[in-house]
Amino acid sequence: MKQLTLTSLAVALLLAGCTSMAPNYERPASPADAAWPTGPSYQSNADTSSAQGAMAAADIAWQDFITDEKLEKVVRLALENNRDLRVAALNIERARAQYQIQRADSFPSIGINGEGTSQRLPADLNPSGEAGINRQYSAGIGTSAYELDLFGRVRSLNEDALQRYLATEESRKTVQLTLVAEVANAYLTLGADYERLQLAQHTLASQKKSYDLIRRSHELGAASMLDLRQAQTLVESARVDVASFTSQIAQDKNALTLLVGGQVSDDLLPRAQNDGRITLTQLNAGIPSEVLLRRPDVLEAERLLQAANANIGAARAAFFPRISLTASAGTTSSALSNLFDGGTGFWSFIPQLQLPIFEGGRNRANLRVSQVDRDIAQAQYEKAIQAAFREVADALAQRGTLDEQLAAQTALVDASADNHALSNARYQRGIDSYLNVLDAQRSLYAAQQNLITLRMSKNSNHVTLYKALGGGWNDIEN
Repeated sequence: MKQLTLTSLAVALLLAGCTSMAPNYERPASPADAAWPTGPSYQSNADTSSAQGAMAAADIAWQDFITDEKLEKVVRLALENNRDLRVAALNIERARAQYQIQRADSFPSIGINGEGTSQRLPADLNPSGEAGINRQYSAGIGTSAYELDLFGRVRSLNEDALQRYLATEESRKTVQLTLVAEVANAYLTLGADYERLQLAQHTLASQKKSYDLIRRSHELGAASMLDLRQAQTLVESARVDVASFTSQIAQDKNALTLLVGGQVSDDLLPRAQNDGRITLTQLNAGIPSEVLLRRPDVLEAERLLQAANANIGAARAAFFPRISLTASAGTTSSALSNLFDGGTGFWSFIPQLQLPIFEGGRNRANLRVSQVDRDIAQAQYEKAIQAAFREVADALAQRGTLDEQLAAQTALVDASADNHALSNARYQRGIDSYLNVLDAQRSLYAAQQNLITLRMSKNSNHVTLYKALGGGWNDIEN
């Protein structure tokens, strides 16, 4: 009896090892160009990409890319405490559990059951002709409604769940890589705003001295009221900037606190951009077909495409018969004390066949839905590649001209400083009006602020390009 049940289960498992009806998966051709864009905007990329020491971003762990010790500590804090990253990790656990639930359908569910019933029958319903109480007890082991996966329906659903689970792992890598880049950019922004504040404070102190000198000259009759008011406009403008940058720094700290998931101690906060010593400056852009397909968000999109492809197999299998088995074996008796005595054994074996004949077009519609879902997933995969290509191309275009912009801006600051000094000297000698000094001071201040912004753009470009190239995804653990 028990041997028969075990044999039936073994045969069921053997029959269940079948081939999925899902289409053979083939990776779609990349919709992106085979090479990065070229032209005047990318003129310096060829040199930096092939420079000695330049490495592919995907081969550089974030711990190696970030060279500033304080920033590295801040990033580690973010990796430990950031809530978005926690959600991404929990999504992996959830997807893993869902895959395990789906995978359990590949195996028969075997359980032990015990049952006892008592029933009183009136005399006219009792075979003995007398009213009485009937009792029955049973104990057994068996499986219920185990599907023989002859056409791969369960196997296809398992593959769908597996690919979605793997997609959540790629999603977590994307979240983590994005978090590293966001923390680095927030850190750089805070350092740049400190520099802007320091410049505004220095300008305010300088303009106060000039204002005091002109005020005394005005009291002595050597300077006009117009000169005095013009000097005052510079003082008040600098005061506005000091207040504005003070507020902006507070907001920068709040943004960094949100990314890190907690307060960051003052000793880890930057007071300047620390140019050239925050991150590695040389990154090899590589070949698009090799770089883009290694980005975690592109891999996530491909996993979802594979899941949709597998789901077509389940939809196709719905057109074919489904065979399920229910089997049990055990012992039964009218008296609990005799339950395990000889001669009380029983067994049952119930195969069931379900063959769809008329479903009102449901199965055909489900198949069409699965095919459209696959086409949607393919379009989303191709869009992910195109978006990744644009991100890298934009970062390369910015990198290609940043050095030239910085050189020109630095020269502009020097020229503006000379212009301010000359205008001030001419005013002191009475050759020019104070309006020329005012214009020269404003030009110098704007040039200095723009230089800070350009330096931040260059530092941020290193981070953005690292992220766009999928940097460090294969060594993303903190």
